[in-house]
Amino acid sequence: MKGPRLPYRYDHYTWVELKDIVKNQPVVVLPVGSTEDHGHHMPLDVDSFLASSVCEAAAQIIPDQVLVLPAVPYGFEDHHMDFPGTITIHDDHMLNFILDITKSVAHHGFKKILIVNGHGSNATILETAARRTVIETDVHCGMLNWWSLAQSTLWKIGDSELQSHADEIETSVYRYLNDEAVQMDKATREIKIPESKYYWRGWVRGKGASPLRMMDHWSRISDTGVIGDATVATVEKGEQLFKAAAQGLAELIKEFRDLPIEPRVDRH
Repeated sequence: MKGPRLPYRYDHYTWVELKDIVKNQPVVVLPVGSTEDHGHHMPLDVDSFLASSVCEAAAQIIPDQVLVLPAVPYGFEDHHMDFPGTITIHDDHMLNFILDITKSVAHHGFKKILIVNGHGSNATILETAARRTVIETDVHCGMLNWWSLAQSTLWKIGDSELQSHADEIETSVYRYLNDEAVQMDKATREIKIPESKYYWRGWVRGKGASPLRMMDHWSRISDTGVIGDATVATVEKGEQLFKAAAQGLAELIKEFRDLPIEPRVDRH
């Protein structure tokens, strides 16, 4: 730890302090990202850095209602392994690892756990982990993708017709948080997907997500790692997108914390 202890960081407390903090029942938030290619212009840590940054910014808004766990910096990446530097965790290993974390938190008496995802291909695994946590413990556990909280803002201020990966939204937010780490002179626009009525990779303005869910090897559909248009990313857009996501997450956490856990009823 560098600097002062932060009141919203789970790992900044002693075990004795956490034993008392659990009485207030804050929502425990787990950011999950990845270590993977993000074009020629951004580092491998994009997904982890953005997810954890949104979580911490939301926690700063409501520090007495949330505890943020250390981020998980790896994800399910088999389809990205043609790009050097990518680290992949097999889906069943990842599922069990996330479950070990959530069930540990539940064991210590916390009743509300929220998984905040930063990497698209983690989503189904994390949703399964959240569902199993609910089934196998007596807590509420949910998951969300951080960018879903900024989607409406994106379509208002964005210039791209398609958002997917290392694109306008990710590049803009990273630029806002750490512009020095983004090499905009190497940013590209790449949309290497056939025209289709039912399949596209990402979110299209006016159409939303693709009806057909399929993940191809990334090297088949992108030469650079980008799908979308990173060239139109700006710090100003990143600020609006980041603040929308952080504020939305803070509001969601407050509502999730107050959501009652109803008793189970055996209806045999």
